[in-house]
Amino acid sequence: MRVVLASQSPRRKTLLELIGLRFSCNPADVDESFDNFNGDPAAACLELAASKARAVAAQEPEALIIAADTIVVVDNRILGKPRDKWEAFEMLSLLSGREHRVITGLCVLNTCNGSIQAASEITRVRFRNIQEDEIWAYIASGEPLDKAGSYGAQGLGAVFVDHIDGCFYNVVGLPLHTLYFMLKKQGLQLLGGVEDELPCGRH
Repeated sequence: MRVVLASQSPRRKTLLELIGLRFSCNPADVDESFDNFNGDPAAACLELAASKARAVAAQEPEALIIAADTIVVVDNRILGKPRDKWEAFEMLSLLSGREHRVITGLCVLNTCNGSIQAASEITRVRFRNIQEDEIWAYIASGEPLDKAGSYGAQGLGAVFVDHIDGCFYNVVGLPLHTLYFMLKKQGLQLLGGVEDELPCGRH
């Protein structure tokens, strides 16, 4: 069965290539804003991932659709991608010296039989104290402007990270451990063997 990634994220594409998955890309055209957010951020993130999967499923018969949405949460405030460099500065200043959560909503939809799997992954990340000149220099690199929370842990933003508790790949944008078991449930055996349940601790 064909595998379709409902995203144009270069980071998610790199991660799927890392585990040897053959796939095509069909980015979902859905509203990714959280302007009217009120409630559980993990649930909101999961619903957005499901919306992306459903949007692409209508265009992709006989395929496994992988959709995901990653957010950064601090003080129950969702930090998406910054609108400009000033918002990026505000976000990074807010994260400085503190712990935040990175949440990815992950959805796998089988368009052959309509089955859908969904899970959320949460990783806790702590930043060291960051100086203002470091923040502006980082913004000048251009890296923060297309990333949730205005940083990339897999790039130059790694120098801000003091500690990570949980899945590193979730912080990059795709929890590979959870995805592996979801694909396995659909009969896509990346490493062979028999089907397993989703591991404990996944939501």
